[in-house]
Amino acid sequence: MQCVVTTRHGRLRGIEEGGITAFKGIPYAAPPLGADRFRPPRPAGAWDGVRDALAYGPTAPKAPYAPPFDRLIPEVDIPGEDFLNLNVWTPRLDGSLPVMVWLHGGAFSNGSGSVPAYDGGRFARDGVVCVTVNYRLGADGFLHLGDGTPANLGLLDQIAALTWVQDAIAAFGGDPGNVTVFGESAGAMSIGALLAMPSAAGLFRRAVLQSGAAHHTLSPASARLVGRGLADLLGVEPALEAIAAVPRDRLTAAQQQLRAAISAAPDPARWGEAALNLMPFEPVVDGELLPGPPIERIAAGAGAEVDLLVGTNSDEFRLFLVPTGLIGHVGEELLHATAARYGLDAGADVAVYRAGRPHASPGDLLATIATDWFYRVPAIRLAEARTGQPGTTHLYEFAWRPPTFDGLLGACHAAELPFVFDNLHDRAFTALLGAEPPQELADTMHAAWVSFAATGDPGWPAYDLDERRTMRFDTHSAVLGDPRADERVLWEGRR
Repeated sequence: MQCVVTTRHGRLRGIEEGGITAFKGIPYAAPPLGADRFRPPRPAGAWDGVRDALAYGPTAPKAPYAPPFDRLIPEVDIPGEDFLNLNVWTPRLDGSLPVMVWLHGGAFSNGSGSVPAYDGGRFARDGVVCVTVNYRLGADGFLHLGDGTPANLGLLDQIAALTWVQDAIAAFGGDPGNVTVFGESAGAMSIGALLAMPSAAGLFRRAVLQSGAAHHTLSPASARLVGRGLADLLGVEPALEAIAAVPRDRLTAAQQQLRAAISAAPDPARWGEAALNLMPFEPVVDGELLPGPPIERIAAGAGAEVDLLVGTNSDEFRLFLVPTGLIGHVGEELLHATAARYGLDAGADVAVYRAGRPHASPGDLLATIATDWFYRVPAIRLAEARTGQPGTTHLYEFAWRPPTFDGLLGACHAAELPFVFDNLHDRAFTALLGAEPPQELADTMHAAWVSFAATGDPGWPAYDLDERRTMRFDTHSAVLGDPRADERVLWEGRR
């Protein structure tokens, strides 16, 4: 059955099935093309009559994931110009329901809010209006060349989408005063930046940061190094006009080559912070839109009223080492060199990690240390930074290990996604998680996210510096006190 809602821009036709109505491909900003390509988003134009919102709209231009990740992480590519769009699932049009707005991951260069695995129907089933967002990626979203060129256009797209939610979501049965923004990886890192941005203040009441926190940014100097590196790959001048003239497919391919080049030779002198972060495109601390490093801004009180749910997966970095086979090629020399690059003592500190894992290979230990540097420690630092602020903060860890890759993959990066959305029936994650992931875990995690969006309480005590209580999600979930404390303290003053 088709349903029609009226927004400020015009009427939209969605489709109702099983008590859930979906509206897809709704423009929240004008297409960022031509003169608007490297500019902040402009408002979407109005339309006459009833606009069909029955199918996913175009997605932001991007290169495909490189093998083997192209079969492990679901991705879609829908051509078209009007890719600043969003999708809405609602159980009723006349309510005042909690709203959840999803910001996808993909290292700021991949991903889409139109991936079917992010279908928001299960959230709507449980009384939440769910929104998923597409935003500019790669150079179009996060290139910064200095000299007055804009920065953080992808973040401004996200703000435009959240502003659309404030303006329009009541027509879909949502409460604009009870909005939770949630995201994974680059989506979570985006939220860390949004918490620190004055222009995002008041657009959301709660936030969920999955496998990303408030540490991953670039300085303007590092962003300029990345921009010059991209221009060199393209054989053009490091100027917006020159880069904009490059065909899209060539530009997206060069962005993928750039990330590979940084990973192959992570030299801080050449790439700045990107040499450690391993992502060429990230939020830029430009001093204006993003006035300072997000973790510092948050510790000083930015976003203090927002309730947070933040967490990581136990074995995040194994996603990047196990499917590629790289984990078996890590020796002691590389392990110690990597630990030193992260600021650890390559002898004593690595020995602490090894003591808790006496049978671990050098590759296993590198994966654990990199997981802590990239994900776990930043999540803890975010929770610590919120001590004494009015918004509550809850910490979690996802620990379920799939049977894939002979059980070696662990609770890796992105493994929690179909559990959060309660979309285990979608087969897109089968190669990553296997054919029969536990539904009871999806029931538990999904219910916690719904409860947090509705009330600010996911179902376990808030984080504090005395108990450091952390919910560990597994087939048997439980609250732990300060898990792996001996490894956590190694990072004091270092990360």
